[in-house]
Order: sequence, then C-alpha cells, then structure tokens
Amino acid sequence: MKRMLLLFRVANALFALGLGLGLGLASCEKSSDVSTKSGSADGGGRLRVVATTTMVAEMARTIAGDDAEIIGLMAPGVDPHTYSLPTRAIAELKSADVVFFSGLKLEGRSEELYRPLASEGVRVAAIAEGIDPARLLVSERFHGFPDPHVWGDVALWAECIPAVVATLSAARPDLTENFAERGKQHAAELAELDEWVRKRIAPLPKDRRVLITSHDAFNYFGRAYELEVVGVQGISTVDKAGLADIAKTVDLIKERKIPAIFVETSVARDAIERIANDSGAKIGGLLFSDSLGSLGKTETVEGETYDPGTYIGMIKHNVNTVVQALGGGGGSSTDP
Repeated sequence: MKRMLLLFRVANALFALGLGLGLGLASCEKSSDVSTKSGSADGGGRLRVVATTTMVAEMARTIAGDDAEIIGLMAPGVDPHTYSLPTRAIAELKSADVVFFSGLKLEGRSEELYRPLASEGVRVAAIAEGIDPARLLVSERFHGFPDPHVWGDVALWAECIPAVVATLSAARPDLTENFAERGKQHAAELAELDEWVRKRIAPLPKDRRVLITSHDAFNYFGRAYELEVVGVQGISTVDKAGLADIAKTVDLIKERKIPAIFVETSVARDAIERIANDSGAKIGGLLFSDSLGSLGKTETVEGETYDPGTYIGMIKHNVNTVVQALGGGGGSSTDP
C-alpha cells in the first residue's frame, strides 16, 4: 500500500509537470528561487548543474541523464554539517545554470552562499524543502529546525524528485518530457526499494530493533521501518557526545541487552568505540549516514550485488548491516 501511495503521489506531481512548464514551475515554488540565466540553458547545450551532497548529486544525475553535466561539490565521506566551501567552488557555482542543495540546514552555514545565487541568474533549489512540513521531524534536540536527514526514509526522499524535475525543466523547457520521464522511472525504482527494505527488516525481532549510532542521522529511517533510534550526539556532527550521554547509552545497552551498535562513515568513531568497550556490545558495522560510498566498490549479500556509491546501494548496505548485526542474518562480502 505504501508503495502504491508513493508512486501515486510522485507520479501525479510529475504528470503535472508534463502538462506544461508553467505547472512545473508552480510545483517547485516551495523549494526553488527561480530567475533567468543566459548560457548553456538558452544556447541549447547541456545544462551545467552543481549539487552539494552525494545524495543530491546522484538524484540530479539520474533525472538529468545526458542532458546535463553534474558537478558534485562534496566527495564521498564528507560531512555536510561542517563542510566549508572551497574558494575554487565559488566559480563553479556562479557559472552554473542550476544549483541543487538539500536544505533544512543540512549544509550548515554554506547554505547562505547558495540561495543568493538566484539573483545572479542561477536557478537554485533546496530539494528537501519541497516535502510536506507535516512529514518532517522536529524536536528540541534539533535546535528548532526540522531533522534534515530525510533520505533515510526512501518514500520521503522520493518526494524530492518533483523539485528536481521542475527546476531542470525551468532551465530547459524543451527537455521537460525527458526529465519528467526519468523522474517517473526513478520514483518506481525507489518504490521498489522501499518495499525491499520492509521485507528485509520484517524478520528482525521487535525487541532487537534498537539502532544506536553516533549522531541523529537515522530518525526518518527508524520511523519509516519501525526501529528505535538512539543517536549519542545531536542532529549535527558539530555536537559532541558528553559523558552523561555516553553513560546513559551504556546503561541502555546493558538493560536492553542490545547486541550491537554502529559507527558512521562521516563521523568520528571515538564515542561509539568507548560505548562498545564499556557496555560489551559489539560494533556491528559501518553505516553510511550523510554521504554515499565511493562509486564502484560493490558488495554482495545473499546473491545480490549492489554499489553503496549509489543511493539504492547505500540503503541496501545499511539495511543489510543492521539486520545482520541485530540478529536477522545475512552479511556483505566486502566492508567499505
């Protein structure tokens, strides 16, 4: 049922885009500052698109296809919370036709550099800010802002697709049908992924569904797939785990007999290693939190091979790692 609702919601938005560029622009108003830029967009050449995180860059690349050159600012493993835009990247941004970033304060202070580019003729879109605010998680621990780690919920991440399609279409109206068709195909892929995650997690005993990680990057993942999530640090990696946080987590592990806890690719592992030592829990593996893996380093689980350098592969790696460590069986043939 969730898969059908996801396909209907995203496909309906993409159908509206296919009816005309005007409707496409309307669907993007919440997440994009639109202005006209002369250059490759008007000249009929490939669009020049700059994207921030590896997740955003991959979605842009998937939907743009061969119609655009995608320049990713952040390499695999880079922490977007603390990312500092290098001087050389300013020229890339100003020469772009389109700039995509996640938004919701994920990219920290660097977001202040992206939005003003709209006044210079660049089409700018914070793709996660087009999601219905009612579906975002907010708590005091998030410093008054919504949790930005929306890609943990595959269905929620799929809701970013219309903003990408609309922004690309605004830059190249003649290619609207291409972008919309790729968007529909990607929505179908993510619907299948969402169903795969549910089936993979289903055998995991309810009392073992406790996911302990370094920082609060998996709350959407936990809400969508029924896992209790404990982040030792706050929502941002700028926050540090205090002694009280560590002691509380150790007590929780002992009380609940939690077998494993997890380190993250973009976060220092000191706190998790200390908790593992003090609690007796094993480190169950490495999870990709704020970044995809390095493209091309495939792994195989139960006969299925995937690449954690892609969004689909990253989600499958995380799910397989969690299920294996917490008691559901399975395991990867490589450890990135």
